[in-house]
Amino acid sequence: MRLFKKFIQYYKPYKAVFFMDMFCALIVSAVDLAFPQILSFLTKTLFTRQPDIILNSLVKLGIALFFMYFIRMLCRFYVTYQGHVMGAKMESNMRQDLFDQYERFSFSYYDRSNTGEMMSKLISDLFDISELAHHGPENVFISAIKIIGSFILLLMVNVPLTLILSAVVAVMVIFSVHQNKKMQGTFMDNRRKIADVNASLQDSLAGIRVVKSFANEDVEQKKFRKRNQQFLHSKESNYLRMGIFHAGNNFFEGMLFLTVLVAGGFFIAKGSLSPADLAVYALYINIFVHPIEVLIEFTEMLQKGVSGFRRLTEVLDTVPEIQDAPNAKELTDVKGTLDFKNVTFRYNDEESVLEHINIHVDAGRSVALVGPSGGGKTTLCSLLPRFYDVTSGAVCIDGKDVRTLTQKSLRSAIGIVQQDVYLFDGTVKDNIAYGKPKAGMEEIVQAAKEADIHDFIKSLPDGYDTYVGERGTRLSGGQKQRIAIARVFLKNPPILILDEATSALDNESERYIQHSLNKLAHGRTTITIAHRLSTIRSADEIIVIDNDGIRERGTHAELLAKNGLYAKYYNMQFEDR
Repeated sequence: MRLFKKFIQYYKPYKAVFFMDMFCALIVSAVDLAFPQILSFLTKTLFTRQPDIILNSLVKLGIALFFMYFIRMLCRFYVTYQGHVMGAKMESNMRQDLFDQYERFSFSYYDRSNTGEMMSKLISDLFDISELAHHGPENVFISAIKIIGSFILLLMVNVPLTLILSAVVAVMVIFSVHQNKKMQGTFMDNRRKIADVNASLQDSLAGIRVVKSFANEDVEQKKFRKRNQQFLHSKESNYLRMGIFHAGNNFFEGMLFLTVLVAGGFFIAKGSLSPADLAVYALYINIFVHPIEVLIEFTEMLQKGVSGFRRLTEVLDTVPEIQDAPNAKELTDVKGTLDFKNVTFRYNDEESVLEHINIHVDAGRSVALVGPSGGGKTTLCSLLPRFYDVTSGAVCIDGKDVRTLTQKSLRSAIGIVQQDVYLFDGTVKDNIAYGKPKAGMEEIVQAAKEADIHDFIKSLPDGYDTYVGERGTRLSGGQKQRIAIARVFLKNPPILILDEATSALDNESERYIQHSLNKLAHGRTTITIAHRLSTIRSADEIIVIDNDGIRERGTHAELLAKNGLYAKYYNMQFEDR
């Protein structure tokens, strides 16, 4: 019932279309029910009169029936066209709600979720829900009217015969309900298996360059084949249940006709039913059986739609771990003073990644975090824009706990340049403008100049309108990095996080990028995560972090003089060169 209430909420914006759709469905059903009655009436009245009277009446009768079926045609068109449009709009609304929910989730949700499975919920599941949204009410309504209407009319023809027919229908319903429960599990399993197929496909295609570089196409083919075969087996199980369901119901439909023929013949022999009435009865049996067939087919659609909608609501009912507090305030007039106060953080129930970290950064100053991988440097920086929330302690900007601020205003004040640059599918201009979507062309060009990428962009065939390819595959690592830097220049945030922004680049590219980063960091509060220690020698403070927490802190010169862990790392890199 809870699922049903959530489902009907999506009909609210389209109530007028829905009720008009049901009205048209009522007209269609009424016309179908009326024809046998008209035929029965004409057989007993008009067609028993003189030939000239019959001929004179046929024109009027033909015109009346023509308009009746013309109206039926218009109603059927409305049901088919507007009904489907309504379903498509509901599907669009659900897809938007699901996407919006995905956007609300924090990093922790994506840490444990697969992109392919999320896409499966966004696309294939919603198509089946759309079909149910349109055909569900229409099929049930039309079928109910036809079954109830034809049953009443059958009772009017012969009560005993109709009661015998009802007994067969009752057995048919019991069989259908029993099989329907078994089908439900197979449809849900189908959803999970096709999500696995999508996940495998997405994973393989996203990493196709790694696949090719290791010549591991056969490995990926085996992995995909396994998932594909699991989905096939699930479908086979599903079709087995469907086969039993449809074949069984088809058998019971045959039993309905057998019952009419045998029982009808018995009542004719007893003189309680005329052959003419049996003929009319047979017409109504067709009207009675057809909606039963529709409902049987609808059951498959219902199971697909319900299983898809259940998966949808599982996501929509998931409460995002990071949310604005009820009284969250906007972060304004940012100076850039940062405080990590006794910060402890752990992922779910795992061991702590950070414990009792205390760091103070004055506005406009630069701090560098160094140390081995896995020491928590990136995690520490992720706490500042609330990609994760602290387990205990507090992270503050200008003395304000970030949990008391709106996420949008908080993240608008922070610029991030990462090692793994993500460029969106589009043009160079689009990717730079991502830092400020409403920026004018002059602002975009100025940001590119500050990032030392303007001359390169102008040398491209289409300049700023050059298509960069998916994930920026048409550009080198250094070019992508400078576009990412231009994006942050355009955003112009007072706080900057540089997360190993040059570690994946060659020495020449690093020199250019470092020059751009130095310009970007000027006048901003900056936290830099670096493995190449030569890039952070000018930092106001360097903090060495490993699995045991903060080990050392000071300027480059002070830490070298201590001859401790930082000096060890620095000398190792110097020796490598």
